[in-house]
Amino acid sequence: MTDRETTCCFSGHRPMKLPWGMRESDERCIRAKEWIAGQLNTLYTLGYRHFLCGMAIGCDMYFADAVLALKAQHPDVTLEAAIPCADQANRWNSKQKAKYASLLEQCDAIKTCQEAYTPDCMQRRNRYMVERSSALIACFNGRPGGTMSTILIAQREGLTVHLLDVNELKEL
Repeated sequence: MTDRETTCCFSGHRPMKLPWGMRESDERCIRAKEWIAGQLNTLYTLGYRHFLCGMAIGCDMYFADAVLALKAQHPDVTLEAAIPCADQANRWNSKQKAKYASLLEQCDAIKTCQEAYTPDCMQRRNRYMVERSSALIACFNGRPGGTMSTILIAQREGLTVHLLDVNELKEL
């Protein structure tokens, strides 16, 4: 069992809600990834060791990659995948499925919230992560949706929220 005080979860958008979409070579995406890595380094210095990720395409996978990079430097770091449903990746393309499988193989723990998709499984996954954390890192576009809902739940639960407004990232 992990300690909530040393656990951080993540919320962020899928590519269709990001200003750069699927273009990870875009300067804004690169800066978002750098920001995530910086937040993780700061939290590590504050004693955080366990990180929870929802494993969706887009920002969740950026977060998982950054945690794994941190873990390469600090073996006491752990990454837990919090999967909303066992069939989460069924409708993804082959490249996304391969990335997902690779990340799952590198996780220290995997929690599957339920077997099949239902309209509320993402919210159930988000609550699972927030209830086990004392901090939330979020990449947010300011619009209603799952990320906003997770941020609001985290604030109500008293988590420290580290927020990046992805709309403020400017193209060079």
